[in-house]
Amino acid sequence: MLYHSLHEQLLTLPDATRVFPAHGAGSACGKNLSTETQSTIGAERITNYALQPMTEEEFVEVVTEGQPAAPPYFLFAATRNRQQRALLQEQGITPMTLDEVLEAQRGGAVVLDTRDQVMFAAGHLKESIDVGLDGRFAEYTGDVLEPHTPIILVGEPNTEAEARTRLARIGFDNVIGALDDYVAAFMEHPELVERASRLTVEELAEARSAMPDLQVVDIRNQGEIDETGSIPGSVSIPLPQLVGRLGELDPDAPTVVYCAGGYRSTIAASALRAHGFADVSDLLGGIGAWGGSGNEHADAGTAV
Repeated sequence: MLYHSLHEQLLTLPDATRVFPAHGAGSACGKNLSTETQSTIGAERITNYALQPMTEEEFVEVVTEGQPAAPPYFLFAATRNRQQRALLQEQGITPMTLDEVLEAQRGGAVVLDTRDQVMFAAGHLKESIDVGLDGRFAEYTGDVLEPHTPIILVGEPNTEAEARTRLARIGFDNVIGALDDYVAAFMEHPELVERASRLTVEELAEARSAMPDLQVVDIRNQGEIDETGSIPGSVSIPLPQLVGRLGELDPDAPTVVYCAGGYRSTIAASALRAHGFADVSDLLGGIGAWGGSGNEHADAGTAV
């Protein structure tokens, strides 16, 4: 369908026709997306890899090769986009005491920590999931949380409204509150706080030698693995598929997850802990740090 709409409609327009893309670089809606905010049919005809002369079969192969795993919330968001919905209300976020947060957590709510990886690793509420607000926050939250999940935010002061708005853009409207003064709550109840394990490449190399049952999980997309290789012996489960494929991993085995640089692996590690994995670490600096230290690479991750 994409091939035919391009060749039978868009490419029949004059070269001077201006084009305004609906998605840009960093979006999970495609690959090799440009950072440009506008173009022309003529420019795209010359520079766009997907518009070079090829058959329909070749087009399908080129466009789908290395395509990132689709985030699990895509179908939910697409369905919501076709529904009548009330406007997002701009009232403040309900502050919650630690006791209220724990009660909601026992009832199925998820604590979503929006601080950066370093602060989360230093101390966070047990079973909380970390998705830093400084990255592709909404998309990656949608990778590890089910739609309609009640969400309680933990984050820096005055960031709650931004987090709620960005979640609403993928249809995740069920933010029920935010932990009030998390610093005081953590200090008063240290028994409810845990640190996250993060390994250097040297520590991971030692662990691989000392722990025969160590699980090393590459959560990057296949296209990334094809470009840079992977850590030998690692299994490949892209982040959008991780929660749905937990049964393929041993929750009792020590586990290390890694990505390109460390942002996604922190998310994945926190999600595994929240789902009962006993010993989970993430790799500081990701595959870039591993390769930068001269360690061995495999050509591709082992598909689980």
